[in-house]
Amino acid sequence: MMNSIKIRSHVGKDGILHLEIPVGITDKELEIMVIYQPLETPTQQKTPEELGWPPDFFEQTAGCLADDPIQRYPQGEYEEREPLE
Repeated sequence: MMNSIKIRSHVGKDGILHLEIPVGITDKELEIMVIYQPLETPTQQKTPEELGWPPDFFEQTAGCLADDPIQRYPQGEYEEREPLE
């Protein structure tokens, strides 16, 4: 019989995670597997500019395709190219 338990815990300043997990089993040997993942906090989230977007990009482009149906305006002339073989 294998069970899984998901918990949240805090690592102290000593860098050691202390866990107490009641499993309801007594006087038995157990094999324990621990997989950990740091949780992102709001202070770790990057701004759009830090992610490479120009300043105010989303404010300037939000709703720019609001036409229903979407209209594609003339794009000008493009050069004709030979197909690649």
